[in-house]
Amino acid sequence: MKNHPKKLIIFDIYENNLYDIELELKANYSKDKIEAIVGSVRDKNRLNEIFELYRPELVFHAAAHKHVPLMEKSPLEAIKNNVFGTYNVASCCDKYGVKRFVLISTDKAVNPTNIMGATKRLCEMIIQAKDKVSKTEFVAVRFGNVLGSNGSVVPLFKKQIAKGGPVTVTHKDITRFFMTIPEAVQLVLQAVTYAKGGEIFVLDMGEPVKIYDLAVNLIKLSGFQPNVDIPIKITGLRPGEKLYEEILMDDEGLKPTEHSKIYIAKPSKITMKDVEEKLDILRETIADEDIELDKIKENMKKVVPTYKEREEVVSTNND
Repeated sequence: MKNHPKKLIIFDIYENNLYDIELELKANYSKDKIEAIVGSVRDKNRLNEIFELYRPELVFHAAAHKHVPLMEKSPLEAIKNNVFGTYNVASCCDKYGVKRFVLISTDKAVNPTNIMGATKRLCEMIIQAKDKVSKTEFVAVRFGNVLGSNGSVVPLFKKQIAKGGPVTVTHKDITRFFMTIPEAVQLVLQAVTYAKGGEIFVLDMGEPVKIYDLAVNLIKLSGFQPNVDIPIKITGLRPGEKLYEEILMDDEGLKPTEHSKIYIAKPSKITMKDVEEKLDILRETIADEDIELDKIKENMKKVVPTYKEREEVVSTNND
């Protein structure tokens, strides 16, 4: 809104957050410029209605199931929402002449060890293939964890500290990349200005942070002594969870941009024909009411060759 768009359309399935955002924006900006609309990216008819009516110029696509352990339990929902939701929105962008489509991706798409990461990797493939056959410029921006966002570890730790502990960490050596919400938003908007179509922009998030150290520091900042006043409990890695996320700068053939924190990954050769074949496999997968988890994962590995389940980490002690 600070960049003075003609109109901002917020399209979301979750009405509570949508309502809160609408109230906040309308309190600070012109009410005529903001449209809050309930709908799902799974619903092609609803998407067509909205695109037909508003004809957006820029689309930022952040709609996805992002919680790794929950998606391990409900993998078909991740496929329906992340893969086919992205495909539906991308198809509407092409159909209605959107200038630029931006997929918000994740470092978990790099050599994924879980269903969520694998679906996001396929989303990246979809937009890179779409870009080759469309006048719309399709790009992705890939980054790690955002402090303070939904599902972020910091609000969880604060709640646990307020209750007197324990603060739960899945593994003493687990690390993650972090950035703040304003930093993430600014870099996404900046990357969009560099886009020509087909790129995956990779944000440099600095050094990874040990989650255990983060817990220790938050406890100290709250005025307590770690493992004296507030215990830290190691609970073991959750299903699909990596000990380390891939270093974003590693072996991707990244090219620098004018911005020191934004890089471009090497272009993909994937075609729309390749993508459609992958989507056909997944259409059959979600249509099979009796499909077992192992078969879902097997099919996911066919369509995302870099997806490999992690080996179990045995040690979860506090040593």
